[in-house]
Amino acid sequence: MTLSAAQERTAERIGSARIVPVLRAPDAEAGHAIALRLVAAGLDVLELTATIPGWPELVAAVKADAPHALVGLGTVRTAADAELALARGADFLVSPHPVSEARGITATADVLFVEGGITPAELSMAADAGVAKLFPAHLGGPQYLKSVLSILPAARIIPTGGIAVRDVPTWLDGGAFAVGVGSDVYAADDLEAKAAELRGLIAAGQL
Repeated sequence: MTLSAAQERTAERIGSARIVPVLRAPDAEAGHAIALRLVAAGLDVLELTATIPGWPELVAAVKADAPHALVGLGTVRTAADAELALARGADFLVSPHPVSEARGITATADVLFVEGGITPAELSMAADAGVAKLFPAHLGGPQYLKSVLSILPAARIIPTGGIAVRDVPTWLDGGAFAVGVGSDVYAADDLEAKAAELRGLIAAGQL
């Protein structure tokens, strides 16, 4: 399947960012504060998650306060999640596993859907539709991604789950389109220092 021009622009921005912080938080207020710190630290392509209580308001608030950021909603598991996320202004949607009922919704809205999977069949289906999410990535590690890409060399895959900042270069060297990084960034004692570490790797050409 060929992405629309708008969907491809979103995909290209994710690929250019190389890093997608995946944010979980105890509530929308905490999530809002962390999201704005990530954006201010230069990580302006980010994935909020539907496990955060009050996430619809969180998506809308982050989009309002950081209009230049590319804000996705992850852990989309139902059509209702997809519809509500789009209504609140999400720029892209991400699922942890195949969610067939969300595909038509995102296609109609002309929004990128990064569908999740772990098996070669799931990843092939998702990548054929645009961009796939490998989750949970830590189960197979970078070598598993390399194996998948040996049979799906054109696939754009974003591994997510259990990935530390220090491991990001290994995943990118293994062919990742971008890498989802969670608590190692947003829950760090010094979030800004972690973001700076990532920016330093990017500036050094290692990512």
